[in-house]
Amino acid sequence: MAGHSHWAGIKHKKALVDAKRGKVWSKLAKAIIVAAKTGGGDPDQNLRLRYAIDDAKAVSMPKDNIQRAIKKGTGELAGGNLEEVLYEGYGTGGVAILCEILTDNRNRTASEIRKCFELTDGKLGSTGCVAWMFDNKGLFLVSAAATDEDTLMELALEAGADDVRLDAGNYEIICDPSVYQDVCKALTKAGIKPEVSQITRVPKNTVDLDAPTARKVLKLMERLDDHDDVQNVSANFNIPEEVMAKVVESG
Repeated sequence: MAGHSHWAGIKHKKALVDAKRGKVWSKLAKAIIVAAKTGGGDPDQNLRLRYAIDDAKAVSMPKDNIQRAIKKGTGELAGGNLEEVLYEGYGTGGVAILCEILTDNRNRTASEIRKCFELTDGKLGSTGCVAWMFDNKGLFLVSAAATDEDTLMELALEAGADDVRLDAGNYEIICDPSVYQDVCKALTKAGIKPEVSQITRVPKNTVDLDAPTARKVLKLMERLDDHDDVQNVSANFNIPEEVMAKVVESG
């Protein structure tokens, strides 16, 4: 399983659980704040804000919370002083990891993220050490039970997608961010609801992991994802199905 699609699937299921406790709302609020701060408070004119609001609605974030975050971003309310930072590092086995951060205290966050890496035998790296290994892409994961490959391939490619492939029970659609909305609309029109839809960083190449290494890398990914300032985590690992079965079996 490629890291970007496998982790996206795990994170999706994890987010559904976390959403029940409102755990993801603070992260989503930060995304809305920064989107409104950089592009204005009108989602019809600010695509990044529209995506952030859609993500918030997908986990039942209250409308009042969404509006309050927008106002913080536009300066109508206090609390919009957030900085975007990209942290880069390595997990066990030389896995490249990118953390997209929104923080109001860069020094505090850097120290905490460094600790996350060190606790799982990883290492926080310098700026630019792994970012070159990734491309910014739109990613959709569609259950193989939702449609057939020919139908999905035709509508996705007509909408401008780069590739469609089957991976561990899901069809993975990759596209350029410029056509992300077109692919969204094509899937919606066809009545196909993706399990995951996001603009993320997709690795150019992947590193195969054995079971012990996979456990450590997944633990690091979970630690990073649990951090309040981390918006998105990307990595270039690949876990073969037989290895993933061992990881799941061992818990």
